[in-house]
Amino acid sequence: MNRASRLRALLALAVLALSLYLTLTQSPRLGLDLRGGTQLVLETRDTPTTKAGREATDRTLEVLRRRVDGLGVSEPNLARSGENRIVVELPGVQDPREAAQVLGRTAQLTFHPVRSTDPADSRQQGPEDERTLRDESGQPLRIGPAALTGEQVDGAEAGFDAERGSGWYVSVDLRGTGERKWAQLTGEAACKPAGDPARRAAIVLDAKVISSPQVNESVACGTGITGGATQITGSFTQQEAQDLALLIKGGALPVPVELVEQRTVGPTLGADAIEASARAAVIGITLTALFIIVVYRLLGALAALALACYALISYAALLALGATLTLPGLAGFVLAIGMAVDANVLVFERAREEYAMTGRKRKRGGGPADAARPGIRTALTAGFRNAFSAVADSNITTLLAAGLLFVFASGPVRGFGVTLSLGVLASVISALVVTRVLAEFALDRDLVRAAPRITGLANEGRVRTWLTRRSPDLMRHRRRWLAGSALVLVLAAAGIGLRGLNFGVEFTGGRMVEYATATRVEPGAARTALADAGFPRAVVNSSGDGDLTVRTEKLTAAQEGEIRAAVAGLGGKTEKVRDELVGPSLGDELRRNALIALGVALLAQLGYLAVRFRWTFGTSAVAAMAHDVLILVGIFAWLGKPVDGVFLAALLTVIGYSVNDSVVVFDRVRELWGADRRARFDRIANSAILQTLPRTVNTGIGAVLILAALAFLGGDTLTDFAVALLIGIGVGTYSSLFTAVPLAISLEARSAAPPPRPVTRRRPAPTRSGQRRRAGASRADDTGAVV
Repeated sequence: MNRASRLRALLALAVLALSLYLTLTQSPRLGLDLRGGTQLVLETRDTPTTKAGREATDRTLEVLRRRVDGLGVSEPNLARSGENRIVVELPGVQDPREAAQVLGRTAQLTFHPVRSTDPADSRQQGPEDERTLRDESGQPLRIGPAALTGEQVDGAEAGFDAERGSGWYVSVDLRGTGERKWAQLTGEAACKPAGDPARRAAIVLDAKVISSPQVNESVACGTGITGGATQITGSFTQQEAQDLALLIKGGALPVPVELVEQRTVGPTLGADAIEASARAAVIGITLTALFIIVVYRLLGALAALALACYALISYAALLALGATLTLPGLAGFVLAIGMAVDANVLVFERAREEYAMTGRKRKRGGGPADAARPGIRTALTAGFRNAFSAVADSNITTLLAAGLLFVFASGPVRGFGVTLSLGVLASVISALVVTRVLAEFALDRDLVRAAPRITGLANEGRVRTWLTRRSPDLMRHRRRWLAGSALVLVLAAAGIGLRGLNFGVEFTGGRMVEYATATRVEPGAARTALADAGFPRAVVNSSGDGDLTVRTEKLTAAQEGEIRAAVAGLGGKTEKVRDELVGPSLGDELRRNALIALGVALLAQLGYLAVRFRWTFGTSAVAAMAHDVLILVGIFAWLGKPVDGVFLAALLTVIGYSVNDSVVVFDRVRELWGADRRARFDRIANSAILQTLPRTVNTGIGAVLILAALAFLGGDTLTDFAVALLIGIGVGTYSSLFTAVPLAISLEARSAAPPPRPVTRRRPAPTRSGQRRRAGASRADDTGAVV
């Protein structure tokens, strides 16, 4: 084992040891659907200038959503209830009272000049626009009118001043006119002599002075503090500084809110649904592992072990970040395990090519094929080397999208960005580090070198053998493929136009009814009874008081009566405690932010692919992805299936899968075209498809096995999620081959850009053992060198 191999082994051991430690010492934060959580009911109040109606309540809800995101709560649920109530459900919150205090503060932030600190002045009648407040030490402080407000604040962060020992502070960044007004306020204060109270500036939050610092003597009179940044000090604790920064960043509430109810709610899913989902996940993962072992034999078994390590690393990363696990998130996590096979399959297929290609060259030269074939170890090294660019590019494009979703989006879309990023990073570590360490160790054994066929790399596989023998010209009919894609797009658009989208409660809002029953009713049993009564999408919660809350789409009086009868059939005498209309939990701002994040992510992916490949390739990949999204949405429109938060997660997953698939194909196109720059592009593209098709088939089968298990065994909750992904993966596989590539051929025919330069693959220097064997040592298998 050379130095590089030892470093990889040490890195793999360190990552796995840390992951195992986190798994054994920390508990996951489960979402409302798995464990329940805290429910707060807030009520907006009128002010002298603003009425707390529906519009003001909706604007208040969006501010609260930003504050909840700042609290670090993943997958929260916020919805307007009635005209002026907001229901906030927080999974995994340790201190609900603290959350209620932060959420309920109005956060009206203003900056004022200080006139005087003399108690006598505070009793005198001053100008109407001046008032007297107590500063942070309790001293009377007469302040002038606000020079700027929190609307001119760009951001805020809590920090600790260890150098001067002044403790925790809040750094505030100003924007626009706020920079000029802050410089003017501090410039006027700097003209006062040192020690004069008027040399101070008061920072007021909700009519309370939280900081009144004196302007430093180094600040010039009339110039003030420039740069648009300042610090708020005030003997804060760490938590107080962080809460203040959160309030400033989240913005001020349009109207005050009052906490009218706080309770603990049970999980929206019953134990039976959770057990069914877990059972489906185990079966799906087992089937995928068996499939890999059958196809790739020994290396497949090692890859399956590496996938288990991937699951451990991903789970530990979620624990380290304190992310909240929900059932759709867990389903996506299980699916990611299946898709993590992709990097391993890429490497193994490139190694098979390397091993077979050398044998064919020797056979054409008239000698024994096996005599000139590289060792299995050398072929595997070449596989890792040749597959690296495709693995890197596909994962970087996904990370770009995930990072931008986190930055620009909010709520569950932002949480998806975090989960996706962790999954990608864990997949890379699993495939390029853990799998390689295990494979290199196994291929160094004498038994394996003596019988290379047990590795799974010495045979080309049925798909590759068939393609090599038949060599079909798939791109000869590229216009037919594009016409077929266009026809399907028209049908999908027709479904959206004619049938419309069946938006779920998260998008449309609905009705929330709370029942008190004579005997306690389990949410799982109530959910089953409501599904039998014709309400399969009802969301059911239990509270600590034993009541049952049912949230569903808008109901008529007769439908509400059917729901109450179904509940009464389980709990005896049933009384309706509360009946309110609720607004959408995925509000206008969240949807707008999600669309902005998605648009920016697509532009970033297009730019990256244009730089790494060609603009024609990037445009074709993004167009194929848009093709997949529109078809999936259209199919759901024709089927009348709900478009809800679970569908949104599936849609984002399909986007990542589609782009990854196209990147793998275009990476091979670039390589082949660079090696033969005079060849016709359509011939090059056809060869690239044939060479990557075995990887596409094997990766797709691995993902389908898991999704089929979730669809048929995971219960009603995951059926639509699995169906959406099955459709998306099928369409994405088709489009990467028969939409993206034909479109690239058409664009290249109109492009004057020269072919790409040859792709140079750095080959490692031979090890000493390899030199000795080439000098005459006789072994059954050459282990070669590693990079």
